[in-house]
Amino acid sequence: MELKKVAQLARLYLSEQEMEEFQKQMKSIFQYFEEIKDIDTKGIKPLVTPTPMEAFFREDEVIQTLSVEEVLQNAPEKSGHLFKVPPVV
Repeated sequence: MELKKVAQLARLYLSEQEMEEFQKQMKSIFQYFEEIKDIDTKGIKPLVTPTPMEAFFREDEVIQTLSVEEVLQNAPEKSGHLFKVPPVV
């Protein structure tokens, strides 16, 4: 795909100098893709993440927090026990 078209799709407005620089960078990236494409990965299990992940569980503890009334004191507008905010479309 042409770099100008990619820039337009990404809503990037690039000068000619920036286009030349990005062209060099993209060429380098695609060359790297070609190198790693040829690596034999047969017999290697796919990874979900590159590092092992362990779930961290802790006991739920009840702690003292602000009351609903204290929290709502900071609200510019409220409706009952809820924050009132402008509609979002």
